[in-house]
This record gives sequence, structure tokens and C-alpha cells, in this order.
Amino acid sequence: MSRKRQDKPGRSAVALHYDGEGAPRVSAKGLGAVADEIIRVAEEHGVPLEEDAELAALLGQLDLGDEVPEELWLAVAEVLAFAFIVTGRFPPGWEPDED
Repeated sequence: MSRKRQDKPGRSAVALHYDGEGAPRVSAKGLGAVADEIIRVAEEHGVPLEEDAELAALLGQLDLGDEVPEELWLAVAEVLAFAFIVTGRFPPGWEPDED
């Protein structure tokens, strides 16, 4: 009996928009070629990327424009904090440690 090699699932991508009010919203999502295009556009515009297949799968279940549900706030907050830090931006009134 032969075994068929299972290919890795296609790439997925989810883009979030956060304006500081309410919860972040899903602004784009896709699989395969659509995911590649979302990633290309993000890279072209200097948007930091975080690779987390599990979080992308959960966020990918949401509809475009949906707010991130409270159950995912902590995970998304960590991604947003990463994005702020790598771009040198910080929330108003927040001062980084001098250490």
C-alpha cells in the first residue's frame, strides 16, 4: 500500500485594523494567492508581520469588518504590541523603560 504525501495547507493571512477605539477589526483575509497578496501589500507598506497559524485560523473565521471577539483580545494585543515596538511607536502617554 502506498501513502500519498499530504501537502501542507495553503498559506492564510488576516489583516487587522485598529484605530485605538473599540476592538480591532478584520480588514482583509484570505488563503493561498489572496493571502500572498495581503502579505505582499503589507510588506510593501512596511506593516510588521507576525506568523501565528492558529491565531490566523481563528481570526479567519470572522467576517470582514467584524471586531475581534473578547476571547482573542490577549493574543491580538500581543501582536499589536509587537507591531508598535518594531515600528518604534507607542500608545499615547506610555514611556518605554530606560533599561
